[in-house]
Amino acid sequence: MYNTNINNALLSWYDIHKRKLPWREINDPYKIWLSEVMLQQTQVNTVIPYYNKWIKKYSTLSSVANSKIDDLLKLWEGLGYYSRCKNFHKACQIIMSNYSGNIPTDIIKFSSLPGVGPYISSAVMSIAYNKPYPAIDTNIKRVMYRYLGLKNETNYNSKRIYSTLSTFINLRPGDIIQSLMDIGSSICKTNLVECEYCPLSNSCKTFIKGTSPMYAAKNKIKKKLPEHNFIACMIKKNNTFLIVKRKIDEALGGLWELPMIKVEQINDNSLLKISSKNKYNLNFKINNKIAIINHSFSHYRMKISLFNCEIIKTKLSNDSDINRNKWITRKEINNYAFHKANHKLFDLIKKNNV
Repeated sequence: MYNTNINNALLSWYDIHKRKLPWREINDPYKIWLSEVMLQQTQVNTVIPYYNKWIKKYSTLSSVANSKIDDLLKLWEGLGYYSRCKNFHKACQIIMSNYSGNIPTDIIKFSSLPGVGPYISSAVMSIAYNKPYPAIDTNIKRVMYRYLGLKNETNYNSKRIYSTLSTFINLRPGDIIQSLMDIGSSICKTNLVECEYCPLSNSCKTFIKGTSPMYAAKNKIKKKLPEHNFIACMIKKNNTFLIVKRKIDEALGGLWELPMIKVEQINDNSLLKISSKNKYNLNFKINNKIAIINHSFSHYRMKISLFNCEIIKTKLSNDSDINRNKWITRKEINNYAFHKANHKLFDLIKKNNV
């Protein structure tokens, strides 16, 4: 059973107040899917310039499938959560080989692709193909908890939200989903509500009862991130220095960095030469310590001590490593994708004129 009144109220509001975003007002499932991938755990304003640059260079799904992952990671550089990019690349290749380049319209087939979870599959089905699949992101969840007057996140309440949302999307399901996203981002925020502007206020239980917007209003206590110590080295050879690529299947896989090892103590550089000898077959002397940086990722903090080093022996370990070890000049830094912590190291190197 559908709630036509709510449907009409949301669509009327959306037609006037919807956000102007580059992936809207288009009928291209590839671009809609890309936007949803980029928007995972990332704010809209951060995503927009990345999305525009990506579409300018990779305007079609086939162009992504036929590209090298190194080139894609370079364009993704700085957006974080790089597994999104790698999964998107793999998924595009599967679509080209198994589905003749057409994104599946069947939600089960689409959900089987790398990186496509319940939210992305429902969002693409509803927005790109106008199919009535409730897509529930953080904004929509907050709006619906308040709309139904719910306090606690439980499996039962999640089912109630899904069931209620299903009654809203009988007409223009993609626009209904996006209207709720926009309400959550502009009216029904975490710590600020403007109920007088909301098209749902006439039937919102929280507003009708005059209670405070309970759900998501409390500040969560942040867990202290574990801290790991690393030593990085700027190994110079004439006017070049060594960079290494992380293995594709590990954290930050496929990205480049200065040679780096994990240590127990930040000032323990005794393992530096031993590790480099074993890993890269390099001999070098340590000239001086440049500085220490701190950097936080989503699950841990890094404390990196950077050393200025000079090569003695240049032969790398074996021919199989040729694509994972490169000597580059400073002008060539922009040709490779580095993680943010490594860019901080580059800033230190520049600042200290190393």
